[in-house]
Amino acid sequence: MAATASLGGIPIDQSAEVMVLDAGDSSASAVAAARQAKAAGAQMILGPLFSGQSKAVAATVGRGVPVVTLSNDSSIAGENLFVFGVTPQQSARAVIGFAATRGKRNITTVVPPGAFGTLSAAAARQVAGQFGVTMPAPLVAGDASGLVSRLRELNGGKLPDAVYLPVVGGPFEAQAAALKQAGVQLLGSEQWSSIAPFRIPPLIGGWFAAPDPVRFEAFAIALEETVEAEAGIVAGLTFDAVEMARILGRLGRQDRKGLLRDAGFDGVLGPYRFRPDGECERGLAVLSVVEGATTLIGASAV
Repeated sequence: MAATASLGGIPIDQSAEVMVLDAGDSSASAVAAARQAKAAGAQMILGPLFSGQSKAVAATVGRGVPVVTLSNDSSIAGENLFVFGVTPQQSARAVIGFAATRGKRNITTVVPPGAFGTLSAAAARQVAGQFGVTMPAPLVAGDASGLVSRLRELNGGKLPDAVYLPVVGGPFEAQAAALKQAGVQLLGSEQWSSIAPFRIPPLIGGWFAAPDPVRFEAFAIALEETVEAEAGIVAGLTFDAVEMARILGRLGRQDRKGLLRDAGFDGVLGPYRFRPDGECERGLAVLSVVEGATTLIGASAV
């Protein structure tokens, strides 16, 4: 975006394509930064990271300035607010679609209590029908006690072909261990990539959605050499968002129409395309957990 402004007392030239402003840790600070950006002539805003801040910013800048939030909360998408984070829908689509090609047609989702678990379970059920997968209501469980028995009850006395464990943390490892012992195929979301799953024995043999490691590795190595810090998903999202904005800026298309172009975009996290409802379709890879590593076994397209 072309703008004239000052960041920390440093003047930013009108020719600058990207201006960096601190959104702070509250909706008020994010709104203040958005107002500064709009006053400086911003045609598009990348960020913030959190859903509450993102909604406040989108309401502040108006429909004429698209806001591309790094949040993974797809429920806030709409109007001029585009959700760019790796969402539960993207993970579910990749791994459940892959599992269906491997004959896993009866899949149950197990999540802990909480908002993200509810959202992940809803996303899984939404995409299951697209692949001919039978998926009963999710099993909400705060621990591993009686998990296998409850799964049998949900599935007419037998275990499902696979169990989707999208939420990492809490009872996750204990539940994975119980399911592994029962011989159930484990499926996971992009969250698995944050925990080095090959170091958790029950996850060996599991399949999970993640950014394509072939694409991401070169970026991660270059970033780590530059800033001496480990590159994560948010870093990849930020890089892809800035590159997308640069491309659209050079085409004179930093607007809603530009974001919705049919060709979509290609980034270090994989190919992606925005939808008119503000959600993002993203092609994720599917990885298998093996002894000491993960290996690429599939990918989804957009």
